[in-house]
Amino acid sequence: MKYIPFIIFIILLLGFWVSTFVVDVTNQAVVLEFGRPVRVVKEPGLYFKKPFVQEVIYFEKRILEYDSEPTLVVTKDKKSMVLDSFALFRIYDPVLFLKTVRNETGAQARLDDIIYSEMRRVVGQYDFEDIVSKKREEVFEEVTNSSKEKAKELGIEINTVRMKKVSVPAENLRKIYDSMIAERQRQAALYRAEGQREAQRIRSEAEKKKVVILSEAYRKAQEIRGSGEAEASRILQIALSSDPEFYQFLKTLDLYKNTLPGNVLIVTPDSELFKYLRKK
Repeated sequence: MKYIPFIIFIILLLGFWVSTFVVDVTNQAVVLEFGRPVRVVKEPGLYFKKPFVQEVIYFEKRILEYDSEPTLVVTKDKKSMVLDSFALFRIYDPVLFLKTVRNETGAQARLDDIIYSEMRRVVGQYDFEDIVSKKREEVFEEVTNSSKEKAKELGIEINTVRMKKVSVPAENLRKIYDSMIAERQRQAALYRAEGQREAQRIRSEAEKKKVVILSEAYRKAQEIRGSGEAEASRILQIALSSDPEFYQFLKTLDLYKNTLPGNVLIVTPDSELFKYLRKK
């Protein structure tokens, strides 16, 4: 009789153990009654269930990672590439998740189908260069959105799909290198043509400025020359009016200096040319 309280305690403890369950902060639970979902528990704590009638299945509430195998896809410009991507997702509807994929292994298999098909469809709308450089974020944002819609049917919410790395099949490397070389040569030719056009523009502008400067210099030279000639004429007129006889004498001496040495002149003795040589 002395063991009866102990036995009762053990029975109560077992009864408590089979009629309660604990939900951790990282988990969410689905309570099944004869295999049919009757309750979803998402908050952590201690909960009761019908012993031997109900069972509890736990699912992760945290963000999960899907890591796909490298996938071969073909771009819009018919270039093959191998994409190694990953996705982050969470189970937002555990009942729907249980009905469709059962567990995380089944979810990984279904995500393989969804993400691969969307990756192949979206990548096929872009050129190789866009995916590896210019529009990579845009491509994977589109893959994320389209995959998210399909994954909702599984009770899964996809947060993001991103690329870890991209590689090219060995047989396509030569074509890609040739294409890259051709593109760089095209850009170099474009830059050279633009440089030549700019050089020609600069030369034309310089030539135009040169013509303007020379024309302006010629105009100023002509103005200065005209002013000088006018001043010389004025001085000459003043000299003539003050002493015409002396001016005629100087001009005659200049004529002697420039014509007589080394020249033979035939003139009459009474020529005005020699009037300053004759004795008075």
